[in-house]
Amino acid sequence: MGVAALATAVAAAFLVLPLLALFLRVPPSSLFHAAGSSVFRDALVVSVKTSLIAHACVLAVGTPAAYVLARRRFPGRSAVLTLVELPLVLPPAVAGVALLAAFGRYQLLGGTLHALGITVGFTQAAVVLAVAFVESPFYVRGGVAAFEAVDDDLLAAARTLGAGPARVFFRVALPLAAGGLAAGSALALARGLGEFGATIIFAGSLQGVTQTLPLAVYAQFEANFDVALAIGTLFVLVGAVLLLLLKLAPAWSRSASISPFRPAASTSA
Repeated sequence: MGVAALATAVAAAFLVLPLLALFLRVPPSSLFHAAGSSVFRDALVVSVKTSLIAHACVLAVGTPAAYVLARRRFPGRSAVLTLVELPLVLPPAVAGVALLAAFGRYQLLGGTLHALGITVGFTQAAVVLAVAFVESPFYVRGGVAAFEAVDDDLLAAARTLGAGPARVFFRVALPLAAGGLAAGSALALARGLGEFGATIIFAGSLQGVTQTLPLAVYAQFEANFDVALAIGTLFVLVGAVLLLLLKLAPAWSRSASISPFRPAASTSA
């Protein structure tokens, strides 16, 4: 136990120390000044807007996809899981180049989109695609694990009682897996908020258009290190608040703790 406690303390100190250094280095006055700057405000709006849109798309597509991958066994399932996990091992710069090759003007799909009057590269749509590309494996893989942990007997009971596939998914599987899905969602959102490499290659760093908070920190790092520190500190606060709100969402927490087959406790003696 002593060794385990020491290892835990070392790990916690290693993770907390850099963040603590940010707050110790930046006085409150600098934080207020940075929060009022146009660079921070514009980057915050772009980050929150694009991250929420990308995250909503990942949740909408990734949740049923994770359910199918977890509950169905079909030829090529391992290959599909490998493809889902592949972005996890790709350097962010490679992800950006790949997105540019797929959606850039006159590239694989970009030429067709351009002919239809749709421009993707170096727009906020490119930021959304970059964020969704890098965060989706975190959510889908976590979702697969969450749905795999659901008791097969409960799903079978629901089908026996006449529930169709959609009803089994929404009324049984989804509530029971909500805790794991919420954890995967928080991890994916955090990854999306911190995305840098794919975004700067595929979307660029245009203030008020495609410059997210990580890109703003990088831009200010070359211009004014103190401003970069202040914006970085604010980014930590924004990320912590968003993650906390997501983890404490009432709908998720209530669903995670209540079984759909458990009757309400009687109040009578």
